[in-house]
Amino acid sequence: MIDLDRSDDIWTVTINRPDKANSLTHVMLSQLADIMEGAQAARAVILTGQGKVFSAGADLEEARAGLATSDVWERLSGAIAALPGLSIAALNGTLAGGAMGMALACDLRISVARAKFFYPVMKLGFLPQPSDPARMAALIGPARTKLILMGGQKITSEQALAFGLIDQIVPDGDLLDHAKTLTADTVTAPAEIAKGIKVMCAGSALDVPNVG
Repeated sequence: MIDLDRSDDIWTVTINRPDKANSLTHVMLSQLADIMEGAQAARAVILTGQGKVFSAGADLEEARAGLATSDVWERLSGAIAALPGLSIAALNGTLAGGAMGMALACDLRISVARAKFFYPVMKLGFLPQPSDPARMAALIGPARTKLILMGGQKITSEQALAFGLIDQIVPDGDLLDHAKTLTADTVTAPAEIAKGIKVMCAGSALDVPNVG
């Protein structure tokens, strides 16, 4: 249910469970984490989904059995955040719940227009994964983060773009091609340049106040 294509120094990772809205089981999350931990040599990683939904979050049966609070989510998002190359979440549709963490950990997020974004932790009675609120607040500010996490708001792709949650809206048929285009400079430049830019960006973020 997780597909991996390695070509031209770009790893494309696809969540492939469209009959279940790409909901994630513990096995799938562990496989994703294994791939991301093994992708240190990749110059770029593109994370996407099969079908009309990127991911509905945790598989409901497994969530009730404890997956919603498992540390596997943090293992995955931490592995993505640690990638030395460019990471792109190519969101082929709606992004919901715990699946938000892997997209937040990516360097860039591009999305099709029909996507919706929500993280209903208050309704479900769970805390978000530990790193997710800080990563979200770094992108969109603390007030908008609370609007999503505490206010339970489902936002459109246009709102997500205006907030800064995503970086570009792309036509459906162009999503993966556009993601690969965004990786072109990183793939052809020396690896240490990409790694250095990411370190510099992380440092500069410490000096920029969040706008809520």
